[in-house]
Amino acid sequence: MAEQNSEYLERHPRTAYLFPGQGSQAVGMGKDLSENFALARAVFEEADDALGFSLSKMCFEGDESDLQLTANTQPAILTVSTALYRVARAEGLPTPDFAAGHSLGEYSALVAAESLDFAEAVRTVRNRGSYMQDAVPVGVGGMAAIMGLDLDGVVELCAEAANGQVCSPANINSPSQIVIAGNTEAVDRACEIAKAKGAKRAIKLNVSAPFHCDLMRPAQERLKDDLGRIGYAALAFPVVHNIDAEPNTDAGVVAAKLEGQVSSSVKWLQTIRRLSQEGVGKFVEIGPGKVLTGLVRQIEKDATYSNIENTQSLRENLS
Repeated sequence: MAEQNSEYLERHPRTAYLFPGQGSQAVGMGKDLSENFALARAVFEEADDALGFSLSKMCFEGDESDLQLTANTQPAILTVSTALYRVARAEGLPTPDFAAGHSLGEYSALVAAESLDFAEAVRTVRNRGSYMQDAVPVGVGGMAAIMGLDLDGVVELCAEAANGQVCSPANINSPSQIVIAGNTEAVDRACEIAKAKGAKRAIKLNVSAPFHCDLMRPAQERLKDDLGRIGYAALAFPVVHNIDAEPNTDAGVVAAKLEGQVSSSVKWLQTIRRLSQEGVGKFVEIGPGKVLTGLVRQIEKDATYSNIENTQSLRENLS
């Protein structure tokens, strides 16, 4: 039976929708979608009402510097991703077998799975961004992308570089791309050690805070109260969480998973491999940019993948 099931999945691969976190975004994202679809406009209006200011105007025509502030970036990406998902579903995109989101994208995945109310999610991620920014004074923490070393090697160099400070893997993105986070000095030491250990590149990232490490504990404690006040509905399909790379359909554990995510590494490599084990062979990234599509290419080369980030790519996926 297991063999027959494996053969069936090879012929009929399952589908997972992937939702991006903070990555490449720019003023104008979501504008063409809003101009073409009333349903997208309704999503932006709902976000504006939930936040009490015009997030839509910021997305469509605001200053890049404002949009780059994490308290604005997080609700903006969530809103664009949700608008894309709702329009795509209304236009005929089928229900997925699974969903997953990278960091902030986990909230988008939970909104798509109908477990998390969109307005609640927008307000929560706005606070989440503020809490993360406030947790560490500017300049105290940093992040860097390490290319060309495996996870064991990165864990080892982080331990060597820490020297009593925080330094640990933050985003385990692919077999050879791992982002580290921690105190600025420790991250700088890790970059030097990485080069000595044969890493292809070690690049300091221009970020506003050292996300997904122990320095985010104060933010996690503040977010815990917000998450505890939300009512979570049954999930329409399983969502694979960042904290453990396991599919979940239990609404009762969502708050704890989102809380722990703040100071824990994003296990994206493990997430994609777990989805592959579940028979997923088709991945669709829904949201601004193509970052996750590129990572899937590195992790599962035999899978099929596409992305929906604007009206044109939406129509290409549905054609």
